[in-house]
Amino acid sequence: MRRLRVLREQAGISGFELARSSRVNPSDGSAIELGRRTPPAGSVILDRLAKALDFAGDPTALLEEVDNGKAAS
Repeated sequence: MRRLRVLREQAGISGFELARSSRVNPSDGSAIELGRRTPPAGSVILDRLAKALDFAGDPTALLEEVDNGKAAS
């Protein structure tokens, strides 16, 4: 699963709440989280999602596949 989902779940918020707080369309947020859509590096959408999750790292890291909250090898 993508880091985006792990961080959202750790924050205890729904996909809809994340979409609302990041000003991202809920269907776009869901598609990104599920890997059906991959916005390009430098995308405003990734910046907004990172900010809404208080993620201080590179926003493109939200797209990385992780296992149990840790980066997949």
